[in-house]
Amino acid sequence: MVDERQQQQQAPLPGASLGHNLIPLVNELQDTLAQLGSFSSIELPHVVVVGNQSSGKSSVLEALVGRDFLPRGSDICTRRPLVLHLKRIPADHQEYAQFLHIPGRNFYDFNEIRTEIQAETEREAGGNKGISDKEIHLKIFSPNMLDITLVDLPGITKVPVGDQPSDIEARIRTMIMSYIKNPSCLILAVTPSTADLANSDALQIAGVADPDGYRTIGVITKLDIMYNAGKFMPHRSIPLRLGYVGVVNRSQEDITLNRTIEYALAAEEEFFRSHPVYSQIADRCGVPQLGKKLDQVFILQSGQALLKLSLLSPMTEMILIHCINTVLLGLESRIGATSGSLPEELAGYGEIAH
Repeated sequence: MVDERQQQQQAPLPGASLGHNLIPLVNELQDTLAQLGSFSSIELPHVVVVGNQSSGKSSVLEALVGRDFLPRGSDICTRRPLVLHLKRIPADHQEYAQFLHIPGRNFYDFNEIRTEIQAETEREAGGNKGISDKEIHLKIFSPNMLDITLVDLPGITKVPVGDQPSDIEARIRTMIMSYIKNPSCLILAVTPSTADLANSDALQIAGVADPDGYRTIGVITKLDIMYNAGKFMPHRSIPLRLGYVGVVNRSQEDITLNRTIEYALAAEEEFFRSHPVYSQIADRCGVPQLGKKLDQVFILQSGQALLKLSLLSPMTEMILIHCINTVLLGLESRIGATSGSLPEELAGYGEIAH
C-alpha cells in the first residue's frame, strides 16, 4: 500500500511543464521577499494552518508534508510562524532541507531539523512559553512533494502559561489575522472531532477573514475517537464552499514507537475503508483527500489570482497561467510604483557632504 502511494507520488505530474517555469518563479519571489522581511505584504499563494492548541494542526501539516519534523509536547509547541516552502526535485535526487537563517547548510536528518526549529524558536522567543511573530523559513527539497508554501502558526490558547503575557489569546489572534486576511491565502481551519464546530475558534477566525467561505477548508481531526462525526461533513450551520475533510491523527503510540508518516497514512486509509460510517463518506476523509482538495482549489476574486497551491493535476495550464500571471502583473505594478517614488525620496535627503 505504501509502495503504491510512493510510486504515485513520484510519477510525473500533469502540468509539470508549466510548473517547471512558473511555480518555481513564484517560489523564488517568496524566497526573495522573505529575505526582505515583506513576505506578508505581497499577495503570493500560500496555505495557512490555524487551530486551537492541541487541535492536531501540526500533525495535519506533517501528514501533508509526509515527514515527522515538528516540535512536540503537552504545551504550546509552535511559538513562531513556520513558513515551509516545499520544492519538488527529480526522483533520483536526495531529500534535504535548508533554513533561511543558516545559509549554505543542508539538513538531511529530520530529527536535526526538529532540533533546529526548537533552538531557533528559543533564540527569539525564549526558553519558556513565550511567542514571537518573527518567522522561521524552512525549505524542504524532495522527490515526493509538490511545490507549495505552508504556514504553521501558534495555536489559539486562552490561558497564559510560563512567561506568556495576559493577553496571549489576543496576540495570537492578531498574528493569525495578519496572515489569513491576505486574499491569496487558503485557510485550513483545524478542529478536533470532539469539539462543537459552532464554537470552533479556527472556524470563527477564518470566518472573519473569509466571511463567504470561499477560501477556507474545514479539517476535522481525530475522527478515530468519535464513532460518528460524519454529521460534520458537510456542516450546514457553518457552510464552506470548499467543504470539510476528516482525518485521523497519529496516535501517541505511533509517535512513541517512531512509526513513520507512511505507516500512519496506511492505517488511516484502512480505518476509513473498514469503518461502517466513515466508509460511506470516504471521498471526504483522509489526508490524501485533503491533498487532492488542495491540489484542485483555485479562486479568482477582484481580478486577482487567489489560490493555486500545487502542480495541478486535473486543471488546464491555461487557467493556471492566468492565475499566476495576474498575481505577477499586480506585483510588477506595486514594484514599479515603489521604485518610482525612490528618486524623489532620495532627493529629499539633500546633497552628500564631501
